[in-house]
Amino acid sequence: MNLLEERILEFINEHHIFTLAVTRDNEPWVATCFYVYDENKNRFVFTSDDDTRHIGDVLASGNFHCAGAIALETKIVGKIRGLQFTGMISKPEGENRRTARKSYVSAFPIARLARLSIWTLTPDYIKMTDNRLGFGKKLIWNAEELAK
Repeated sequence: MNLLEERILEFINEHHIFTLAVTRDNEPWVATCFYVYDENKNRFVFTSDDDTRHIGDVLASGNFHCAGAIALETKIVGKIRGLQFTGMISKPEGENRRTARKSYVSAFPIARLARLSIWTLTPDYIKMTDNRLGFGKKLIWNAEELAK
C-alpha cells in the first residue's frame, strides 16, 4: 500500500528528472538527476558519482537532508503542475542496493553498461501545485502527520 496521494504518485511517475538541492557550509548547490520512483519503499532511486559536487557536499557536510523539485514545463497557467519535496538521501547497501539498482536499470536500460553509484531519496514532505484543480491548488503529503 502506498502512502502517497494518488495524484502526487501519478505526477511523480509521469516524470523522470528531478532537481536536487543540497547545502554545505551554507553554500547551496543544485543538480538535475534522472530518477525512478520505488512505490513499495516510498523512495526516489537515482545515480550519481560520489565525486560530483552535490554528493560530495552531502558526504563532506554529513547533511543528508535535502530538497528537490519536479516541474511540468508549460506556459499554460491552467495546466501548471509541479512539486517540491524534502527528504533524506542515503546510499543503499546489500539487497536494498540490488533492488534499487534493478528498478533504476529497468527504467533506464542504457545504465546497465555503467558502473553505477546508486542513491535513494526518501521524501518526508511533498507539496504539489496542480492548477488543473484550481489556480494555486496545493496537495500536501507529510510523513510526520502520517506517523501520528
